[in-house]
Amino acid sequence: MGTPMNVLFITADQWRGDCLSSVGHPCLQTPNLDRLAADGVLFGQHFAQATPCGPSRASLYTGTYLQNHRSVINGTPLDARLTNVALEARKAGYDPVLFGYTDISADPRHCRSNDPALRTSGGVLPGMTPVIHVDDDVLPWLADLKAKGYTVPEGFLGVFKPRDVGAKAGHRGLTFAPAQYTVEDSYTAFLTDEVIKYLSVRKERPWFVHLSYLTPHPPFVAPEPYHDMYDPADVPRPVRAATVEIEASQHPYLDYYLHHQRGWGLRYDHDSKNNLKLDDQDVLQARATYYGMMSEVDAHIGRLLDFLKEVGAYENTLVVFTSDHGEQLGDHWQFSKFAYFDQSFHIPLIVRDPRPGAKRARGQQVDAFTESVDVMPTILECLGVDIPSQCDGEPLTPFCHGETPTNWRKEAHWGFDFRNFNDSDGNTIFGLKPDQCSVNVIRDRHFKYVHFTALPPLLFDLERDPDELRNLVDQPEYQGLVLEYAQKMLSWRMNHDERVLANIKLTPEGVVERKMPRR
Repeated sequence: MGTPMNVLFITADQWRGDCLSSVGHPCLQTPNLDRLAADGVLFGQHFAQATPCGPSRASLYTGTYLQNHRSVINGTPLDARLTNVALEARKAGYDPVLFGYTDISADPRHCRSNDPALRTSGGVLPGMTPVIHVDDDVLPWLADLKAKGYTVPEGFLGVFKPRDVGAKAGHRGLTFAPAQYTVEDSYTAFLTDEVIKYLSVRKERPWFVHLSYLTPHPPFVAPEPYHDMYDPADVPRPVRAATVEIEASQHPYLDYYLHHQRGWGLRYDHDSKNNLKLDDQDVLQARATYYGMMSEVDAHIGRLLDFLKEVGAYENTLVVFTSDHGEQLGDHWQFSKFAYFDQSFHIPLIVRDPRPGAKRARGQQVDAFTESVDVMPTILECLGVDIPSQCDGEPLTPFCHGETPTNWRKEAHWGFDFRNFNDSDGNTIFGLKPDQCSVNVIRDRHFKYVHFTALPPLLFDLERDPDELRNLVDQPEYQGLVLEYAQKMLSWRMNHDERVLANIKLTPEGVVERKMPRR
């Protein structure tokens, strides 16, 4: 290809991997993402490496596992020594621009004490030029609404207050009522409009756009007609044990979290601590509203793809669609993403490589295990930029060209940290030290092993128990497997220890670096 390619890197927030019509969802319709998948490659076993948003995006943007970047919770600084996809793209002459947010917390060692960057957990990824930066206060969108004549409420959550539709809302559930704003003025529409305006005058040089949608992150509220697009009677019912008590008996951490849920509430005025008080109608409606929000994002992605085709840019644009992490959506009696279950970590990934060599793979669905840490190496390889030694992931471009790399990983890996979960006295739960509040997971096609630093582990047989309802770790006949998977996890962690300088040697001839794949 003669001219350098453009990059359209799209993330949605809290989008589950089973939520695409192209992977067989029973009711959700995503026709535009389906056509992108038909013209690219869909990775069906793709997993995030961390939750919540900040840690997950740190892995996505730096290509490193949680154990290496150590931005363990929202608000934990991202070490400035780490490079990232934006900084590396600049080496190829790109000016990566941001529409939305990256949830990256600044390294205080590189800031003055009064720097405003130290008063937010939603900072901009180094190397990104913020065209529209929307932090938790969503000020650019609120300003747009105000300019259009809307009454802008005090406090950003107020903008998600739904319209009053009377008794009908009570018959349908907590999240049924539509948003106050029209579909043309939604947050998703605003960001999409701004990207199209930006691209409408970028015709001479290749561009790199990172479009970061909040939707379908809670609060669950959708503008008309998307609020009523799916009937709660038609949505899949949540996967969970018969009672909360049975579910909670699986593990001490799960017992604690089920009764102390957190994250943004389902509605602007709903406290996540009350999730167990939701009735079936509210849970099913929340699922229906979540799907409606996804369909709205899908429609705007369709607008973007159509625009790129109209201006002749599509055939020279690398398009990547993914999410930071998933959403429990009532499965296992919980919402949000603070669990070890697949629903919190299985996410979509679609890559449309515009190069001629990718033509033969268009429309394929890859069943190999892929991870968020692979996204940065994939983008950089497409741009002809060397992949930094820090990266734990590897490029997915062979899959995009119809090839299966040799010795590809046979498992997915992820983790999370709960050091910010405190008891009523403000102490870390269970009396653990902060550094004991970590979880690692290794999951293949048959078994899933969950290791807590200072709490009991879990083992699931995914072939016999795909819903992860029965912990087998104490069953005598599974003790050999527990040891096998614990050893696999230890080997995986050792193989992915930070290695930026470890493979460099100073010699009389100068610096020599050995580069080799992780697998």
